[in-house]
Formats: sequence, structure tokens, C-alpha cells
Amino acid sequence: MDIKFDRVASVMFLAVGVLFIVGSKQLSSSSYGSVVGPDIFPFILGIILVLLSIRLFYETIISKGEHRPKGKLEYKPFLIIFVATLAYILTLETIGYVITTFVFLFICFQTMERSKWVSSLIISAAFSGIVYFLFVEVLKGTLPGWPVWF
Repeated sequence: MDIKFDRVASVMFLAVGVLFIVGSKQLSSSSYGSVVGPDIFPFILGIILVLLSIRLFYETIISKGEHRPKGKLEYKPFLIIFVATLAYILTLETIGYVITTFVFLFICFQTMERSKWVSSLIISAAFSGIVYFLFVEVLKGTLPGWPVWF
């Protein structure tokens, strides 16, 4: 990638982040039986995206025209992660958050680095379990639980 692309991308991500923040304010602030409303997650994501895009823009300004070498585009990992994301979206409600997130993260980690399957397994399981516990038990939010047949 080059500096010009990074600058344009940072401005685009900034716009998307601002749209996330504005759009989250259009959602209801609470849902039935939940202390944490559906507006919190998009709002936090928007803030993170805005901050990261500002950092990227700042780094392009201080880089003084340094060009990074262009690498070969890898379509296979992109397609694997894209299909895994679609499957995650389609199966989240029926299979549940913990199992679906675990499988999704494991597939993504293995796509990025195949040799470390034990650490991918541990990180995927820990992340999905800890996030579920924190969101449901600590914050009293709601996530799709376990499948009916489980």
C-alpha cells in the first residue's frame, strides 16, 4: 500500500465511524430485560474506528512519503474469512453465540496462521466464553445462548 491510499482509507474509515456513532443514537437505549441496550456496541465500535482512522491519518502525515513495498494480493484467505463471516451471521441465532464465535475465530486464526492450532483453539474458546460471561452475567445483557438441542 502507499501513503495516498492510506490517507484516503483513513478518511473513509473516519466517515464510517462517525456514521456508526450517529446511527447508534437512532437505536433504542435499552431492550427488554437488559441493562445494556443495543446502542452501546455500535457506539463503541464507532468511537474505536474514529480513533484508529485518526491515528492512521496522523501516521501518513509523519511518514514523509515513505512507500511500502506492494505485496501479492491473497484472495484465498480473504474468501475463506468472508465465507466464515457469512456463515457466522447466518448461524448465530440458531447455534448460539459461544459455539458460533468459537468456530468463527478458530477458522479465522487458522486462515491467518495454520501452524498454531493449539493456541488458536485456546484463544478462540477463552475469548468466546469470557465475552459471553462478561456480557450476560456482569453487564446483564442478552446474547444468543446455547442451541435448543444442546
